[in-house]
Amino acid sequence: MEVPARVAASASLPFSTLLVAHLPPGILPPLGTLGVAMRPRIRLSPSAYRRVTLVALVLLAAIIVSGGAVRVTGSGLGCPDWPTCAEGRLAPQLFQESAGHATIEYVNRLVTGLVSVGVIVAVLGSLARTPRRRDLVWLSVSLVGGVVGQIVLGGITVLTDLHPVAVQSHFLLSLVIVTCAVTLHWRAGRDLRPSGPSEREAAGPVQPPELSTVRTLSRLTLALLVPAIVAGTVLTGTGPHGGDPEAQRFAFDPRRAAQVHGVLVEVFTAALLATLVLAWRRGASPAALRRGSVAIAVAAAQSVLGYTQYLNGVPALLVGLHILGATTVWIAVLRWHLGLGEAGPEEVPARRASAAKDAAAAPAADLTAAGTA
Repeated sequence: MEVPARVAASASLPFSTLLVAHLPPGILPPLGTLGVAMRPRIRLSPSAYRRVTLVALVLLAAIIVSGGAVRVTGSGLGCPDWPTCAEGRLAPQLFQESAGHATIEYVNRLVTGLVSVGVIVAVLGSLARTPRRRDLVWLSVSLVGGVVGQIVLGGITVLTDLHPVAVQSHFLLSLVIVTCAVTLHWRAGRDLRPSGPSEREAAGPVQPPELSTVRTLSRLTLALLVPAIVAGTVLTGTGPHGGDPEAQRFAFDPRRAAQVHGVLVEVFTAALLATLVLAWRRGASPAALRRGSVAIAVAAAQSVLGYTQYLNGVPALLVGLHILGATTVWIAVLRWHLGLGEAGPEEVPARRASAAKDAAAAPAADLTAAGTA
């Protein structure tokens, strides 16, 4: 028996192909629209994603403050086990003698969970952002790596009974993660800045030649801030607030450690002030000067707070505020450095309006010049 040619040809085709071939017309959408239909429906604009990065940054700063609260209240071993709290329980038992310290430490761990969610949203948002940018994806992924490292280091800190080196490393790693978050937030605003040739001309060059020296000094200022912060962590590890009354402390002289920290802070503050003055003389943008002014104001307030806590016997509340101040200084100085010579998103509308006004006035000026000639 001879098999029809059409049937013989179709015998070698997959079943899905045969099914599609015999469907009535109009059942399937046009082939060109299939790719659109298969794309993820969630899309984030650059401005929306920048708000996501701001939330992640705020949460990462908040975990530093909550960790400081654990330290100054002596609650570092309120949950002596990790990842559970105590005796195999995930949460502390209330109405016990040590319930207060355990609750403070447990809340700090919950904040870590919120930070993890915020960081994951930042990563997913970088993938859903339109247009997608590789630098934002990698920066957001670095936040995930940092948070995972913090979780592991937090466990090591508890298991080593709050060794000062572990506690110090915990704080410094937090600032590294905050650095990535600030950079991510700043770069996420670049699509809100000028994109076309005329708009770039209106906003000015990314790094005007006259500000190259200012940026070099700004890098030096950041470099000077690092040892000042490290010395501050050494001083805190030498002082009375170790997270637990029985926690091991550094064997340094507290007065000498305070003197070293104070000198480093004064050198940094002087360098920051000199850089700000030079930026003003070299014609930095008003927004950049405002960020520099905020940085110097926060640094000055932090210095006053540091001397105040030292002269009053380092009370717990002032130590906690000093930890918050250190984080704020780092963020402010980093934003000042990132914004030098680059128009921030808040500057673009004014510069665009100025450029449009100049462009509208140009034809009239040309006609006037032609009539005069």
